[in-house]
Amino acid sequence: MTDVERFEVSRTIPADAAAIFSVLCDPQGHVAIDSSGMLQDATGEPVGAVGDTFVVHMDRESLNDFPLGRYDVTVLIDAFDQDREIAWMVRGAIEPPLDHVYGYRLEPGDDGTVVTSYYDWSKIAPQWREADIFPILPESALRATLGILDRTVRRGYPRGED
Repeated sequence: MTDVERFEVSRTIPADAAAIFSVLCDPQGHVAIDSSGMLQDATGEPVGAVGDTFVVHMDRESLNDFPLGRYDVTVLIDAFDQDREIAWMVRGAIEPPLDHVYGYRLEPGDDGTVVTSYYDWSKIAPQWREADIFPILPESALRATLGILDRTVRRGYPRGED
């Protein structure tokens, strides 16, 4: 395990914060911008408040690290500030919950919106810390997702059927 317990990467996306935030609130948006390949599909409505949830259909084979195959997780919104910040925790069958947080902060600028993607595993339970499985994703995955988010906002993204 690394001494670092949080990654943050930023990128200016030439779009307004509302357009970017709408992708981040939509379950299908999460699938569209995923750089890991684990997010296969999602079920649920766009989120609008802390406590909202949706289900993501996962495939861990994309990381080729643990033989979990296909499984579902619930995304639980942990922070929500319209057009400014959204963060979530992942809930599944694993106990205790992993309690790692993924999120985005948006800051309007002169050339678009500065989007900061973050991944924080500082509050994981001791058993997960001892298991030495964090970070699950490298910092480069956050950078790649910001690039995909930029492209997705400019081109639009296909929304799946529930």
